[in-house]
Amino acid sequence: MANSHNGVPGSSLPPRLSKSKFLSGLQCHKRLYLEIHQPSLAAPPDASMQAILDMGTEIGILAQQRFPGGVLVKAGFRQREAAIAETAALLQRSEILAIFEGAFEYDGVLVRVDVLERVQRREEGSPSWRLIEVKSSSRVKDVHLDDLAIQSHVVQGTGLRLDATSLMHINTGYLYQGGEVHLEALFSIEDVSEAVTDRRGQVLERLAAMKTVLLKSEPPVIEPDQHCHTPYECPFWAHCTKEKPSRWIYHLPGKKEMVNHLVQQGITTIDEIPDGTRLSDAQRRVKANVEWISSELEKVLRSVTYPVHHLDIETVMLALPRFPLTRPYQPIPVQWSNHIELESGELSHQEFLHSEASEPRKQWAQALIESLGEKGSIVVYSAYEEAIIRQLAGTYPEFKSAFRSILKRLWDLLPVIRGHYYHPDFNGSYSIKSVLPAVVPSLGYDDLAIQAGGQAAAEYYRMVFVETDWVEKAELRESLLRYCARDTLAMVELRRVLREKTREVES
Repeated sequence: MANSHNGVPGSSLPPRLSKSKFLSGLQCHKRLYLEIHQPSLAAPPDASMQAILDMGTEIGILAQQRFPGGVLVKAGFRQREAAIAETAALLQRSEILAIFEGAFEYDGVLVRVDVLERVQRREEGSPSWRLIEVKSSSRVKDVHLDDLAIQSHVVQGTGLRLDATSLMHINTGYLYQGGEVHLEALFSIEDVSEAVTDRRGQVLERLAAMKTVLLKSEPPVIEPDQHCHTPYECPFWAHCTKEKPSRWIYHLPGKKEMVNHLVQQGITTIDEIPDGTRLSDAQRRVKANVEWISSELEKVLRSVTYPVHHLDIETVMLALPRFPLTRPYQPIPVQWSNHIELESGELSHQEFLHSEASEPRKQWAQALIESLGEKGSIVVYSAYEEAIIRQLAGTYPEFKSAFRSILKRLWDLLPVIRGHYYHPDFNGSYSIKSVLPAVVPSLGYDDLAIQAGGQAAAEYYRMVFVETDWVEKAELRESLLRYCARDTLAMVELRRVLREKTREVES
């Protein structure tokens, strides 16, 4: 059995914990056990999750600039003793106003503190400090308070005096004007000392429970449920659900309170749901597990006007604004694909991808307006395209009239399928990633280097703002173009196959 810490299952020595392991333990004791004793069972972070982790690292480094005179503990995260010693030495130097990534160990828990700010110098006695956790999120969350609770427990346990505990996060109200980013406006620092103090009172009991679990020879038996996704996606989800049946009750769409209610009745699969149970339309179709076609589908599909455009928009959301008059995490459109179908069936394709580290929106909008022309329905697969176009119409008055006309032509395929068609292979999901391979088995996303929107945004960021090798940039560009084009070709093929299915029903 793999072991990444100094404890082994069944021994009398509990493994050393960290703040991330503590948070894992709060989410699920089984997750904590597996992270420590069987980490190889975890699924690696996907491209979208890795992008979030990378963004957090970038924001953490940027946040340090907010504290002039601060010093970084250089010892790495695996250099425990060196980091603790380096931190202790920095604490003794009164001229240092802040310490970044300070290392502290107490009660079998090692933490690295994002920012420890000296808030008061005293002629006699020890100084006091403010502990600051940096997050790339835009608000304070419960998990952040638990994060600060374990950190403050450890730091105070080593003898330091904390006058305050605070969370530093992105202020989405900050409007970047160009030039240097105003760090004091970009970051908000909220004093959460009172809330953290309340939670710190539970730390000892929680730590004791976790250490007891970790000394067992086997992981605790805990059924996978919605707790596996909150506050974070558990990397052991695939491991813990590999023995579940394909019609597992958890796959029932809709509110999970309904699933909990059914589980309490001893129901483990969708097929066991009693006939009299009140279910939504979507849940009834999942339970029936047969292909279903509404009698209205053919009429709805015929409501489009030619030439039919099929539009997909890709955006990037930057925590650190790079273009004047934009805000943190504002969706910035950088790419679109348009497959155009004539009444004859002839198909053509147009696309746009802004590949430079410059303001993309005006060129993006001009090219899109030209591609969409003035005639024909514009098929989309969600309300996202409408939201982005409305945002741009408000930003650029010169495009307002053209965008107003475009908005009137939008035709959303998602509610059409949701209301008029179901296939058992949807498994309750109407995501285009689930719908496409079920309806058009010959077409999917598995052959693409980029297979999801979050991954596309991360790769776009890498292409434009990180990568310097022109060959790699060219490969990323090609991957982005192929992914966006697949989304619009998917809509073309979905409409085609659904039209064929309605003809089969009529005949």
